[in-house]
Amino acid sequence: MKLTVVGCSGSFPSVESACSSYLVEADGFRLLLDMGNGALGELQRHCGLYDLDAIFLSHLHADHCIDMCGYFVARYYRHDGGRCPAIPVYGPEGTEQRLTTAYADTPSPSSMSEVFDFRTLEPSGFRIGPFAVRTERVPHPVEAYAIRLEHGGRSLTYSGDTGASTALDELARGTDLYLCEASFVDGKEDIPDLHLNGREAGVSARRAGAGRLVLTHIPPWTDGERNLADAREEYDGPAELARPGAVYEV
Repeated sequence: MKLTVVGCSGSFPSVESACSSYLVEADGFRLLLDMGNGALGELQRHCGLYDLDAIFLSHLHADHCIDMCGYFVARYYRHDGGRCPAIPVYGPEGTEQRLTTAYADTPSPSSMSEVFDFRTLEPSGFRIGPFAVRTERVPHPVEAYAIRLEHGGRSLTYSGDTGASTALDELARGTDLYLCEASFVDGKEDIPDLHLNGREAGVSARRAGAGRLVLTHIPPWTDGERNLADAREEYDGPAELARPGAVYEV
């Protein structure tokens, strides 16, 4: 599997990065994990607008899904070659309504579904293209999911947005690469069931026995190096901060 960080900023884009979006490729299949603010533009650095095969939306906060509105325009009003066929979009219940409301002026109430094949997530195991997939509900103010992808005997786990969760630790058990959010700072923000801090991300990676930890979804006002240092105090495997454009071979 090949993982490309399209965007990794939390809450809103920074001067360096779009919000959450991660491209995972295997056997010529391209799966996008989230499409937050600014991601659609950055995505075009790494693949064509019409080269995606499926999209996973971890939850429906704007910093994870709002650029789907721009992507609707690209697919519905395609300037050359006609309207695109519907691409599978895996998201929480109400994803179609959320995106239609955000766009606010679709040609009809069902226009989104003409280019997006909406599929409702639940904690389960299934396949997306060549990937064996497991999803797990994680604690967040809205319905939110973490995802584990397996292919060719290797695994990648993406936390989405989450508070501390034993279910997340279990989902990431033995994963080769753990892409884990670290929005909060240890000792500064203490809001349960919202986000992890760097130390909690390190604890989760240690409990899971993850092979590598990549911290992501760090807001512009948060010191990523501080969170990375905190994570390394809890987890002794390789750990680093996600960077836009970074590529990992899993």
